[in-house]
Amino acid sequence: MDTIFKRRSIRKFTDKPVSRELIDKLLAAAVAAPSAKNRQPWRFAVYSGEQKNALLGEIRRGLEREKSGDARLPLSADGLGDAFNTLRIMEQAQVIIMVLGTQGMSPFETYSPDRHVYEVCDVLSIGAAVENLLLAATELGLGSLWIANTCYAYEELAAFMGTDRMITGAVALGYPAETPSARPRKSIDEVTEYKI
Repeated sequence: MDTIFKRRSIRKFTDKPVSRELIDKLLAAAVAAPSAKNRQPWRFAVYSGEQKNALLGEIRRGLEREKSGDARLPLSADGLGDAFNTLRIMEQAQVIIMVLGTQGMSPFETYSPDRHVYEVCDVLSIGAAVENLLLAATELGLGSLWIANTCYAYEELAAFMGTDRMITGAVALGYPAETPSARPRKSIDEVTEYKI
């Protein structure tokens, strides 16, 4: 339980490289997560060095497109400033792990209720895998940040990665250069109803 309560979202990283061995340990923890019907709907793409820089260039391109008025997410425009800040954090991180689902479901498509149920189950399963990865990172002395701002550059990222799989987000990874305090949490009473 200690690792759960020690985990923090890290937004400042050192320039110390992260070894392939450590990344593989994190991914082993991720794929040990439970999943709906054991479908294991997660896929991961690991970027570092020049490939990471190219990936982040595509995110910047998507953010600039959104900002210029050619927006795919016009109702989310007020989040663009935060997305640019997240990009700066990603630039500091040594590794970016892109997180994908196995279904070819873009958030910009409409689909049947049956497929929507599949998507919900898959996203819940992927969330469990990412949480395992984040906790393993904490346990191994690494810092991590779970990122959803990739949605602003969805089309650019899908083209760059050559995928039609659902891009659910990214994890920025590296050695932490900060030790943030715990963020406020709602109390158990605020989020729980007992019907017993």
